[in-house]
Amino acid sequence: MTQDNQIIIFDTTLRDGEQSPGASMNMAEKLRIATQLEKLGVNVIEAGFPAASEGDFEAVKAISQVLTTTQVAALCRANASDINRGWEAVKNAAHPRIHTFIATSELHMKYKLQMDANQVLEQAIGAVKLAASYTDNVEFSAEDGSRSNPDFLCKIFEAVIDAGAKTINLPDTVGYAIPEEFSELVRYVMKNTPNIDKAILSVHCHNDLGLATSNTLSAVKAGARQVEVTINGIGERAGNTSLEEVIMAMHTRPGFFPYTSSIDTTRIYPISRLVSMITGILVQPNKAIVGANAFAHEAGIHQDGVLKNPMTYEIMKPETIGLSKNSMVLGKHSGRHALNAHIQGMGYNLSKEELDKVFKQFKNLADKKKTIQDEDIEALVNEGVLRSSEVFALEYLHVVSGNKVFPTASVHLTINGKSVKKASEGNGPIDAVFNIIAELTGTKSELLRFTVSALTAGTDALGEVTVRLKENDVVALGKGADADIITASALAYINGLNRLEYLKEHPAVKPEKLQHI
Repeated sequence: MTQDNQIIIFDTTLRDGEQSPGASMNMAEKLRIATQLEKLGVNVIEAGFPAASEGDFEAVKAISQVLTTTQVAALCRANASDINRGWEAVKNAAHPRIHTFIATSELHMKYKLQMDANQVLEQAIGAVKLAASYTDNVEFSAEDGSRSNPDFLCKIFEAVIDAGAKTINLPDTVGYAIPEEFSELVRYVMKNTPNIDKAILSVHCHNDLGLATSNTLSAVKAGARQVEVTINGIGERAGNTSLEEVIMAMHTRPGFFPYTSSIDTTRIYPISRLVSMITGILVQPNKAIVGANAFAHEAGIHQDGVLKNPMTYEIMKPETIGLSKNSMVLGKHSGRHALNAHIQGMGYNLSKEELDKVFKQFKNLADKKKTIQDEDIEALVNEGVLRSSEVFALEYLHVVSGNKVFPTASVHLTINGKSVKKASEGNGPIDAVFNIIAELTGTKSELLRFTVSALTAGTDALGEVTVRLKENDVVALGKGADADIITASALAYINGLNRLEYLKEHPAVKPEKLQHI
């Protein structure tokens, strides 16, 4: 393979992915995902939109100070204020990048920007020149590129490359493109931008028509050499191009996609689970590559074929994405070293304090379950390590319920370190618990969603509860896991309230005030 066959992987899970409704992450959660993305082998991480909020700025800055091999990009609108703020956030990164953008379609220029083509061109050039005065690693994006005039795209791309852009990005911002036409647009840009040899052409596709991965791979075949993706395909509206789908398409069909990347495919499944656990966005069972059913076979003829030769119905090995079966069984007799080795194999690196906390919870769970599975471990890590900084914490819960008993609950919480307690009734045990928590915390939030699922099989399975809460215009997800589903429900509700508190303290700019690619 020549250098021309190397595909640059640009991950925007922490920026575009976080724009999924209710998927806001705090700094600690973003740092954990960023470090795992670096281990995955991602070349560029778009860490956030520093001008959006103080919280976003601090998160991008913190990520910049931690990563050593991966480039850290800050997204900025094409104005001096955004670019200056973006540089402040990434200037201490080992490999900083400024990513600036402006809309180029007639529709966006007329109705959103209220600017003509010459004004847009002038602003793009000025923005790139300013960014290039800080770093030679500048990316420029033409928002709504797939609906832009091809000749204007070539004109603005030529100008920003001359101004210092080393990467030019052609986004299908609204997921409108069809693979054949998008690849043709890529070829047109490659052919009609005179100085295109001085820059890398990137693509950023959305999934509104379910074609994001197809459009991205078509663009790569046409000459694009950077792909902008997210873990699990999360993002605005219907989401973004899925990292795992692009990578495994190239890995599984090298004859059709003769390209390489720096991605360690064995880390794909662990980071998929990590992102799902942190954001609260569940991966649909039939999701390609990382869905629960991706390697499941129910039909008898399929089962027979797989038993004889897995390749009869599996085009890739589960081990390739990190789903290998581990012969080490974890249970109540397992020690700290065995647990830590297993956790590291799943893609987590815990500090001594974090491991101590998870190990204690592990022992408690092992007294209730005979065998601990990976899903249980992930839940324990989520409960013990990945949670938001807590304003509210559950200290004690006691519930009385039954078919001849009126449901009652007693709850003890700590609120900013101060102990509070109350008992109350409800229509059911969970309703009683939620009523007390709402009263003790004084929350005015609305419960939009309540979902219960079993992480593993069996009646002793660890139960996972997901809630979605809304207060004014702020939406937050909460997750909780425990062998007792009522306790899991309480933990999920409290986790959601903690996330709401974080989001209220770190308000983001209203989405309608931000442009996005």
